[in-house]
Amino acid sequence: MGSIVGAALVSHVPPLVMPEHERRALNDGEDTTLFTGLHALRAERLAPAAADTVVVIDTHWFTTVEHVATAHARRKGLFTSDELPRGMSAMPYDMPGDPELAYAFEAAAADRNDTWVTATGDPHLPVHYPTVNLLGFLQGDERWVSMGVCQTAEPYDFLLAGQLLAEAVAGLDRRVVILASGGLSHRFWPLRQFRDHEAADPDLHIRTPEAAAADRAVLAWMAAGDHAAIIDFVPDYARHAPEGYFGHYLVMAGALGGRACTARGVQFGQYESVSGTGQAHVWFDL
Repeated sequence: MGSIVGAALVSHVPPLVMPEHERRALNDGEDTTLFTGLHALRAERLAPAAADTVVVIDTHWFTTVEHVATAHARRKGLFTSDELPRGMSAMPYDMPGDPELAYAFEAAAADRNDTWVTATGDPHLPVHYPTVNLLGFLQGDERWVSMGVCQTAEPYDFLLAGQLLAEAVAGLDRRVVILASGGLSHRFWPLRQFRDHEAADPDLHIRTPEAAAADRAVLAWMAAGDHAAIIDFVPDYARHAPEGYFGHYLVMAGALGGRACTARGVQFGQYESVSGTGQAHVWFDL
């Protein structure tokens, strides 16, 4: 019988894969704690968890009529971001996959009429940087599976998808870690103001003070293990455009038990702004 042995909300922002001098240039000479935080999360939590498979909820992979998960035996190639080719160009990636888990996830939804899951090993399926940017920090010998964020899903749908993912894991001989790869509040500054707000201080650079306050409330609930409070807050949080409709968090939370989950979050690095958006890394011990 398989189990989920750890989970985390992780940031995937482009500065993570920039050279140090460029990161410092964006942040008034200081390096971002998001960079060292990801390395520490790997060393102190992810590696000791000894996972067989890492499932990434990827907030740049939007689907429409179903939840979709990768079912490749291996994904390998070079990645250039269409969003920011200046910062992410010809990045090599090589990820062994877990088709058995992906198809078990699909099968968990097969007899339901309230949700739909597709597992695909199509060799032409694109990859996205919420998965690729994590590899240099977090990848070990695990198999890696990515899951998209369904843009027509509501909070119930994300929570249910997480529940079904957990059922698929339980039916296999697997130790699985779930990474909710995405940010908190997610509004950027207008183009002509953008370069004045690339530093990390959230009190100066998060898009609005209200968004920063909402992010801090969510992080406090994570630290306390009060996932029911976060789930209840999601409709109000929508005013601050959390990344991916906060679907990455909700799928993860659903897999950990939904409203009943009381896993406390341990933050690695500080809460920071990246171009107006709220970012943090939070690991949940199970």
